[in-house]
Amino acid sequence: MAVVDLLLPSRCAGCGALGPSPCRGCAARLRAAPALPPPAGLDGLSALLRYDDAARVLVTAVKYRNARASLAVLAPAAAALVPELPDGTTVTWAPTTPERVRRRGFDQAELLARTVARRLGLPVRALLERRPGPHQTGRPAAERRHHGPVVRARLPVTSSVLLVDDVCTTGTTLSACAVALREGGAEAVHGLVLARTPAARPPR
Repeated sequence: MAVVDLLLPSRCAGCGALGPSPCRGCAARLRAAPALPPPAGLDGLSALLRYDDAARVLVTAVKYRNARASLAVLAPAAAALVPELPDGTTVTWAPTTPERVRRRGFDQAELLARTVARRLGLPVRALLERRPGPHQTGRPAAERRHHGPVVRARLPVTSSVLLVDDVCTTGTTLSACAVALREGGAEAVHGLVLARTPAARPPR
């Protein structure tokens, strides 16, 4: 056991129990992501978990508390879902706003993308830039769809891209990123997320 583990023992981000994250009990409550079409602009989307209460606790712990112990478990499992990609594929991520990076000290999607890239043996680059604009978190789905984030390609893109983010809810952010990547020259864009929201039930 590493000295750091003795001084700062890990806890499950789901329930707080000492040990791995997620612990066996929290992992048992996780459900597979729903099989849904990819958001507009993506050639495909791989998702690990159904974004319900059990998954939300773990994913938000990564997003807001830098719970990397969970990421070390979830990221490889998500990477295993990625289909065979064309030669020369580059991994990138859907960037959060500079304001949030400064406040949190990290970008959770970047952490996830770099872990996935190492697992898949692919290069990872910061291909996208998030321009100033309204936050997506906490906004109604209709507003998200009509007022998506402003994203542009930072660098020319000459290959296919694996676009990584933590959660897909409406798909607006992933679609905006895919459009920017294609405008930058991407030949194909496949998405990967830790969790995906189930489709909304039609009104009765």
